[in-house]
Amino acid sequence: MCLAIPSKIISINQETNMALLDTLGVQREASLDLMQDDVSVGDFVLLHVGYIMGKIDAEDAAQSLKLYAQMVAAMQEEDEELMMLAQANK
Repeated sequence: MCLAIPSKIISINQETNMALLDTLGVQREASLDLMQDDVSVGDFVLLHVGYIMGKIDAEDAAQSLKLYAQMVAAMQEEDEELMMLAQANK
């Protein structure tokens, strides 16, 4: 299963058809070659393997990003528990 990550457009380079995005606090470039809708700076889009696939409204993006943050926090908690178990078994 693949997940498209909501990202905010920071800038657009018309010459290269690339956009600079903010994805969970990380900036990266992505191609607009597969994007059929017009996008602007400030829009939220779905990013998948380096390509912007579609536009998403700000409310849906916020909900998705909240879920991503919860998943990351759960994974970090699990990692910490596993490390504690490993240290206890030494």
